[in-house]
Amino acid sequence: MKSDKKGKLIVFSAPSGAGKTTLVHWLMNEIPGLVFSVSATSRKMRPGEVNGKDYYFLTADEFKEKIKNNEFVEWEEVYENQFYGTLASEVERLRNEGKNVVFDVDVMGGMNIKKMYGDDALSIFIMPPSVEELERRLRNRNTETDESIKKRIGKAKYEMQFAGKFDKIVVNDDLEEAKKEIKNIVEEFLNK
Repeated sequence: MKSDKKGKLIVFSAPSGAGKTTLVHWLMNEIPGLVFSVSATSRKMRPGEVNGKDYYFLTADEFKEKIKNNEFVEWEEVYENQFYGTLASEVERLRNEGKNVVFDVDVMGGMNIKKMYGDDALSIFIMPPSVEELERRLRNRNTETDESIKKRIGKAKYEMQFAGKFDKIVVNDDLEEAKKEIKNIVEEFLNK
């Protein structure tokens, strides 16, 4: 369906373990007509993930080739040879269909998309209640080594410094409250 009105962008960023993905999946079911921007990554697929649905899984070399060809709206080398990014072709295709596109991206990526799309994008930073709670959540996942958790906590502390650069900050202390807050923020933006 072709639309004369381009879709808007809703960008969610947060430190790993803040609950961003849980909130984004909930919001997608709550507000009709939102479509998810599937990011590309060079990290290994986790159990239960589906290529093309959760991420486009690429090798590090494939990812680097696409970077060289300027095929990303944003990309980040999160850890050595572990890339995440948003394909420009995917974003434009969805926007040109008049669809409102939701992004679940890292903090630098979120700031880059906001910078590129300006008022057509709403950027929301999901803040954990505390660094201690973030560490507890990461440990409860049972998918990380101690070293990897230390790395993620260090990165989270750094990323939290950029929260003020986002349009809205939502503290995910109480999941039900955070859900209500993001739904109100997004509906207000879409109705502008």
